[in-house]
Amino acid sequence: MADDREFWKKIANGNANAFDAWYRDTAPRLQIFLRHLLANEQAVEDVMQETFTQIWHHPHRFDPGRGSPRAYLFGVARRQAAEWRRKHKTADELEFDPAAPDRVEFASMVTEALSRLTLEHQTLLWLREVEGQSYEELAMILEIPLGTVRSRLFAAREALRKLWCVARQHSGGRHDLQ
Repeated sequence: MADDREFWKKIANGNANAFDAWYRDTAPRLQIFLRHLLANEQAVEDVMQETFTQIWHHPHRFDPGRGSPRAYLFGVARRQAAEWRRKHKTADELEFDPAAPDRVEFASMVTEALSRLTLEHQTLLWLREVEGQSYEELAMILEIPLGTVRSRLFAAREALRKLWCVARQHSGGRHDLQ
């Protein structure tokens, strides 16, 4: 976290090397996040490009009092992805490519359960459970109050739990989330 803030100070001062290092560190996780939001690989690349371009051209839009530079990055990317979806009006899909046959069935069940959640619930769960964003960072990224983050995250987990129970019943209860 301290390293991010140090990088950010350099980025805000126009240091291209600091921006490049920060990009190399953050881009892989951002790309995974955007793949979750956008099914089209070209859209992922376009949104990543636009996100980092916006940050490079307007680094002073980041407010360190509201969260971390990574949380800001994910917030900008989320807004860019939403804008891309509005412009292109496509359906989002979550894709998996697991290797083992048993993993294929399990991944299919997880994908099916997740795909039935609203995009808002999918985004909340991804940012919290996969990216490890704090509740405060989620509030900043999603531009909603902290209490709303808590209630929506609870609702997302409950919805996923219900969908998972249905999926397990259809598979004969062979799979369980660890």
